[in-house]
Amino acid sequence: MNERVRTFEGIHNFRDYGGYAARDGRLKSGILWRSGQHGGATPDDLAGVAQIGLSTVIDLRGDSERQSMPCLRPEPFDAVVLFAAGETVGSELAPHEEAGRGIATAAEAKEAMTRLYVNMPYREVLVRSLSLYFDALATREGPSLLHCLAGKDRTGLAAALLHRLLGVHEDDVMADYLLTNVAGNQARRIAAAGDSIRERYGSQITDDAIVTLMGVDADYLHAATRSIEERHGSVEQYAEAVLGVDAARREALRQRLID
Repeated sequence: MNERVRTFEGIHNFRDYGGYAARDGRLKSGILWRSGQHGGATPDDLAGVAQIGLSTVIDLRGDSERQSMPCLRPEPFDAVVLFAAGETVGSELAPHEEAGRGIATAAEAKEAMTRLYVNMPYREVLVRSLSLYFDALATREGPSLLHCLAGKDRTGLAAALLHRLLGVHEDDVMADYLLTNVAGNQARRIAAAGDSIRERYGSQITDDAIVTLMGVDADYLHAATRSIEERHGSVEQYAEAVLGVDAARREALRQRLID
């Protein structure tokens, strides 16, 4: 397993997305963590999370997700939890669940996920959540955790935006994003999601379609990037116009996150 990944039985894709070479140095390791939600965390998982000493948690889930699947926390837990009220996707469903509507095959699943990524950088509540994320990283000390339901789409977009703003090489941006496909117990996660998606949309959805919905693909992130560049010219201009991450905030991010 990649050394960035922490193995937790009940938490998917818990890993450090720091450590990469950046324009002005190297991102600090051990302070930028990401994962899926923690509703299935075991006592051993929570003990491992406690050792990290989190200062800030940025929760990209929507209100309905937080209500139906509350995260378990280690005790004592004194990290600040930040989130924007409302639904961070186009409905009360996670992106992979939303994309499952009306599809049967892997090709249809990929097309649906790609469409979701085109609009994801502009979802109103997710935009507010991403603004909280960048504000926290620029102003708060200590390790932070970024997470959503599955820890792959909303979280993957957020991590990629930070990497690009800090000058991480595009090969590493994509490698970190695609690491989601091998981090954690993929088979168990896909099986559980398949049951939920088929219960919601029907048994016609193939196994390959479920795998496509529950993974990430370079084309997804490319779709979000093209959408950003078509509207704003660059990730930097998008971040300033939409998320409020201006030159001063980018410099604060560099000062806090780069060695």
